[in-house]
Amino acid sequence: MTLDTHPIAAAAALAPDLDPATVLWSELVPGGHHHSLRVRRGTTLRFIDVDGGANVSLLLYRADERLERLNLPDTLKAQHTAHLSAGHVLYSDMGRVLAAIASDTVGWHDPLCGVSDAAQVLARYGEGRYQEKRNAMHRNGKDGLLVELGKWGLGWRDLTPTLNLFSKVSVDDDGALRYAPDHSRAGGHVELRFEMDTLVALSCAPHPLSPATVYAPGPVAIVAWHSGTAGPDDRCRLSCPENQRGYANTELAHR
Repeated sequence: MTLDTHPIAAAAALAPDLDPATVLWSELVPGGHHHSLRVRRGTTLRFIDVDGGANVSLLLYRADERLERLNLPDTLKAQHTAHLSAGHVLYSDMGRVLAAIASDTVGWHDPLCGVSDAAQVLARYGEGRYQEKRNAMHRNGKDGLLVELGKWGLGWRDLTPTLNLFSKVSVDDDGALRYAPDHSRAGGHVELRFEMDTLVALSCAPHPLSPATVYAPGPVAIVAWHSGTAGPDDRCRLSCPENQRGYANTELAHR
């Protein structure tokens, strides 16, 4: 899929249900590539799996105090779940809500398996150096995220467990992790509504459990729009008592 060069026109094609007056920008992250950006409170990012089968390994940090960052163990424990979808929120390690999953057509996103590294990618896909493949080189998620973190003064010690958007991994009765191929279809999307100013780092490299034998990660489009923050009757706020406390804690920090 080719996006229009004008970001608002591209957004209209990618997300025709959004009011163009609320759209801020849009862009396409090619498969395997990485990106980082600062997102303001009250902004929603819609991530769109353009061709199907994409993976986005995601890290979040409070923009004005980067020692506060996404804490997936607390996120799962507070909401009594082992996967994430619409109605869930993403907690920081200070018990505040960095972002909420406001909309989701995919239905399951993996918080368990972390990110691919250079050894995994080499073993599964073979050598794929820049010298031979140029922009189609075999990138891995860990190195891509470290590149992005370095742009913001962060490094190895700030590399925490990732949320893998568009990927489904379940646990069977014996405790083995089971990756679901073809889980995310072309055009599927998930929206993260940001409740705090947040630094976002992401990689579109393959999921570490992907069974693919050819290196061909899919592109992901992003549409940003001004949504405002959660209202008093918001689904994510009311989905469990802990989330109500999390939102109260978040709003205290913005008084």
